[in-house]
Amino acid sequence: MAGANQRIRIAIDAMGGDYAPGEVVKGAVGAAEKGNVEIILVGPTTTVESELAKYNTSRLPIHCVNADDFIQEEEHPALVVRRKPNSSIAVATKLLKAKEADALVAATSTGAMVTSAIQYLGMVDGIDRPVLGGVLSNIAPNTIIMDLGVNVDCKPEHLLNFAIIGSVYARMFLNIANPTVGLLNIGKEEGKGNQLARETYPLLKKSGLNFIGNVEGNGILTGQANVIVCDAFVGNAIFKFSESGAEIVGKYFKDKMKRYPILSRLLKGKVKDLVASLSLPDSVGAGLIWGVDGLVLKIHGHSRAPDVTIKIAQVKMAAERDVVSCLKSELAKIRKHINL
Repeated sequence: MAGANQRIRIAIDAMGGDYAPGEVVKGAVGAAEKGNVEIILVGPTTTVESELAKYNTSRLPIHCVNADDFIQEEEHPALVVRRKPNSSIAVATKLLKAKEADALVAATSTGAMVTSAIQYLGMVDGIDRPVLGGVLSNIAPNTIIMDLGVNVDCKPEHLLNFAIIGSVYARMFLNIANPTVGLLNIGKEEGKGNQLARETYPLLKKSGLNFIGNVEGNGILTGQANVIVCDAFVGNAIFKFSESGAEIVGKYFKDKMKRYPILSRLLKGKVKDLVASLSLPDSVGAGLIWGVDGLVLKIHGHSRAPDVTIKIAQVKMAAERDVVSCLKSELAKIRKHINL
């Protein structure tokens, strides 16, 4: 980990994402220009340096590390990471493992990133599955959902771990001292839900966490709990639905307002701003792959340069807060309390 006055070293898979390497390199240059980060672009050197040549980087702390290959979106992540040990995501992850980088950022497929992180970094002691989570909307800025995209088939102990990680997330990034925890379910009664929900409920109840019981779907955006846990089959469906909501609502109102030209002129730009305010907050912590023994940030595959720049700034902040060490410390305290 970099010292207080040292640059945070960030490895970036330059070949990950829909608009790589062009937009990724452009965003990385933007981050380097803002200062106090050292950028390590990983990918085929000729390709990446060709993109870098478009910018004046002579005085910027940015350099390339060669990777002979990269992973395509459609490739099977569990197999391809092993078959391509010199892929850009694998090389970038190994830089993090070797402490030649303080954090990793990539728009590579979630499966490939998670597989690479598990293979080369391993898991934090006491966590056997990584998890993605975050705030869904500015409507409920203090509500996190775990898991949003990794673990489709879960056991009750996995959801307990999600609750622990979510509680740490809420304390570290939302400044909530004693976050409430809810179990996503189809009813509030203790005996409701499928087998996973019914078996998880008593585990959370005796965990020592601030468990408030089941939370139904209509409780997500009303902020009934600070941390809501579910498997990724449900969580990712909710995430994708929420992600598309602002765009769809905006289009709906735009079409409706065509019928009222005077009102449309009066409200020009206002509806767009209001709808945009409902969208997903770009907060620190969102996109982190929690549970792996290293700071890894997943960004959207369709990220453009400004998104890449923002995410690099966020992972820099997470590195300065030493998130992984804090998670280990908090996890040890909580699990000791609940005798796990």
